[in-house]
Amino acid sequence: MIEHGDVTVNGHLVTTLPAWVDPEEDRIVVAGKVLPQPDRKIYVMLNKPPRTLSTAKDEPGADRRTVTELVDHPAAPRLFPVGRLDYDTVGLILLTNDGELANRLTHPRYGVPKTYRVAVKGSLDEDAIKELERGIYLAQRKAGRTEGAARTAHVEIALIARERDKTIVELTLREGRNRQVRRMLAAVGYPVKKLERVGMGPVKLKGLARGQWRELTREEIRALKRAAADQRADKKKSETGSSSGSRRSRARQKQTQPERKQPYVAPDAGTSSAQIRKRKLKNAINRATKPAPDRQTSPKPPREDAE
Repeated sequence: MIEHGDVTVNGHLVTTLPAWVDPEEDRIVVAGKVLPQPDRKIYVMLNKPPRTLSTAKDEPGADRRTVTELVDHPAAPRLFPVGRLDYDTVGLILLTNDGELANRLTHPRYGVPKTYRVAVKGSLDEDAIKELERGIYLAQRKAGRTEGAARTAHVEIALIARERDKTIVELTLREGRNRQVRRMLAAVGYPVKKLERVGMGPVKLKGLARGQWRELTREEIRALKRAAADQRADKKKSETGSSSGSRRSRARQKQTQPERKQPYVAPDAGTSSAQIRKRKLKNAINRATKPAPDRQTSPKPPREDAE
């Protein structure tokens, strides 16, 4: 099509190859039709305030504030939040138009950690901390119905401060059940007073006042993509390592075990049944016609031990 003169770039006819263009900057017309420019991938960090929905649109008639309304970005209508925070939970939430990365950051299979700073009522004791780290059984709901309970995955807990009437800790999770942090702490008898997400993978909430937003830097975007990819690579590496380890273990066991001798195979193995019958008949005739040995002059040879 280029060689036939059907393509123009920024108003200039292009007829020779190769022809290099920047699809995000150049105006390309093919057979009289302008090619649409690809959407630029945008990554925004928002310090979510309380009483704000982590959705692009509220239910009709509810008239509640959403996170996209707080982002004054030219591409704001095409952005959507990565995961969710509760209506009253504050802190870090990402918005993007990159669906693939959003899926990697939220799907538990990729194991990207989310870090929360929590203030609970009372003095959180060591027994409760150990119980939270081991996992708490929480009810599971599907399609609005409760279907059993499942233990939460391992949680990393760091004690930040212990005051007279409250304790501040940081919890790092690699899964995201509905209201998980609040439900876990309530299960061990410490209701949440304040909950803030302060990190998602390598990206930390710093330098943003409540309700403010900014685009992620290139370094932050690269770090997020590496975090989402590395979790799967590490998992495959560990699985490969465990399988190779089991192979090495089997090899060591083989070396320490005594060598097993091969089972005895009769000389007639592989010979046809007709040949075997013919050989047996011949041996019987020979035994019948052969004179019996003199037992006194021909002593029986000593018996050998079977191998």
